Amino acid sequence: MSRHTTVWLAGASLALALASHAAAQGTTTTTLPSSPAKKELVQKILLLQQPEIEAVARSIVERPAAQMMQEAGLAMQRQVPPDKREAMGKAIEAEVKKYVDESYPLVRERAIRLAPSTLGAAIEEKLTEDELKQLLTWLESPANKKFQQLGPARNAFVQKVLAESMSAVDPKVGALDSRIRVILGVPPATQGAGASGPPPRPAPPAARASGK
Repeated sequence: MSRHTTVWLAGASLALALASHAAAQGTTTTTLPSSPAKKELVQKILLLQQPEIEAVARSIVERPAAQMMQEAGLAMQRQVPPDKREAMGKAIEAEVKKYVDESYPLVRERAIRLAPSTLGAAIEEKLTEDELKQLLTWLESPANKKFQQLGPARNAFVQKVLAESMSAVDPKVGALDSRIRVILGVPPATQGAGASGPPPRPAPPAARASGK
């Protein structure tokens, strides 16, 4: 799936969420007529929502990198001698940072450019002018601004859930890796890479065996 498509889907999902809210309030979900006043309101809403749009772009960029770092960490634990893990980890982190620094501006530009024709168009079609005014009032309200300031708390919550879940999920990830290796006919991951003597040749990861 291309980055253009992913950004469009993210914007469409937000728009549909707004449309669903309108439907829950008893508002028709058929396409509503446009007007210059509605277009102006939508532009203001999108401007206020730009931090959220940028967050979607960053998530699109960072998600695959985070997944690759997790997989690399698991591979290092199994296949790399302990005295070499720190340097290898720093090298991987540097490559990930370079990727994010180069990719985020590209996806951010596309997200901001596509927002009016996707998210903005859906909002304009599904909400009345009065509802757009209500939405704009909420977005500009002190209560919403305080709510947006809870971002660090939401991030801390995510990190806490991740930390608490890792010990339970890691064995399942290892079991899944083993089952995939059996299906692909790949040797099991080598254990005890930190033992004395030269480390054994690491088994190729399942993802590499699949041609990815």
